[in-house]
Amino acid sequence: MRTAVVKNEGAPEHGLVAVRQVAEVTEVHTRILRLALGAEESRAYWEHADPATPGEACDLQAFEQRWFGNKSHERVRTLLANFAVRYDVYPEALAVLRRWRNMDLLTRKAVCHWHLQLADPIYRRFTGEFLPRRREQKDARLDRNVVLRWVRDEYPARWADATTVQFASKLLSATSEAGLISAKKDPRTFLFPRVTDTALAYLMYLLRGVRFVGGLLDNPFAGSVDLRGAALEQRLRNAPGLEFRRMGHLFEFEWAFDNLERWGEATL
Repeated sequence: MRTAVVKNEGAPEHGLVAVRQVAEVTEVHTRILRLALGAEESRAYWEHADPATPGEACDLQAFEQRWFGNKSHERVRTLLANFAVRYDVYPEALAVLRRWRNMDLLTRKAVCHWHLQLADPIYRRFTGEFLPRRREQKDARLDRNVVLRWVRDEYPARWADATTVQFASKLLSATSEAGLISAKKDPRTFLFPRVTDTALAYLMYLLRGVRFVGGLLDNPFAGSVDLRGAALEQRLRNAPGLEFRRMGHLFEFEWAFDNLERWGEATL
């Protein structure tokens, strides 16, 4: 079954509303202080998690079976609580991630990055708005003081100084692990992570089922990995499971599958 959406550039994508059921998180929180990107722990979670297992039983199972190695029971609870809001709330995505056993490391980091963006409005704003603007500056660099000023400017007097410093540190850690900036000491340089065609298709099918600010061609998720404008449109033409066409001010998405889970079953 194939479905298509044709829209004027910049117009609200009303044709997608019917299939969007869950939304990006918009309430500011501090969960990133307890877990940054967590790419390796996410891999273990995708491998073992069973949505049918209730919370307390899952906590005990994850600890006793050492899903995350020698982590304490308390740390295991923290990981599971974070993964619940990053992955469990998107059941089609979790089903695909459980199936995607041959995922390469770069793709895993990109997927973890996008799910953290969905789950954390601070990280989404930092990586989807601030970093792209900063990257466009001549001889752009990044360090903890720059990030600290950004947190203070965007969320003035919201937290104590020590907490604000923690936010800056965790934002740098997560962004570095995602491959958006270098992992070396300050100043950091900007990197351009490689996003495969399959990873891009995953993102598009994921966003198709999520309520978020923006559109499929203009959003902080693709924009954060430097996929915007003509570059994004060119890449979409090679993404498996969808077809993209532009005709002047109109563009068309043609979806080969009804949802992300069906895409995963056929593609992976």
